[in-house]
Amino acid sequence: MLLMRSRYTAHALVERAYLLETWHPNFRPRQLDLDARVRWIGLDIIDSEQREQSAIVEFEASLLLDGEVSAMHERSDFGFRQGRWFYTSGEQLAASFVPWKPGRNRDCPCGSGRKFKRCCAND
Repeated sequence: MLLMRSRYTAHALVERAYLLETWHPNFRPRQLDLDARVRWIGLDIIDSEQREQSAIVEFEASLLLDGEVSAMHERSDFGFRQGRWFYTSGEQLAASFVPWKPGRNRDCPCGSGRKFKRCCAND
């Protein structure tokens, strides 16, 4: 689902306005606090199901925070309103892996091809 991917990108770019704009008005928070220290490094769509006016997307997004790789696993609900899809809510699920710290001389988990110490370890 395109909206899911675009919302992931908005999280990665810390685009609060887009995230709020694509959040269903009946569920939208007044304010959205995003942790700028989080670096999103991957998205895996596990499953999706779409009906006429609703959709469910299960995903796992990898992230790097304080030198540790972990993941956010969620089953997100979307609703169709006035010709557009909107995020409504999500259920947090257990991540598929245990958080881990990459070694300084290992390849960076962000996929840049550089060593961790020269890439995300410096953020």
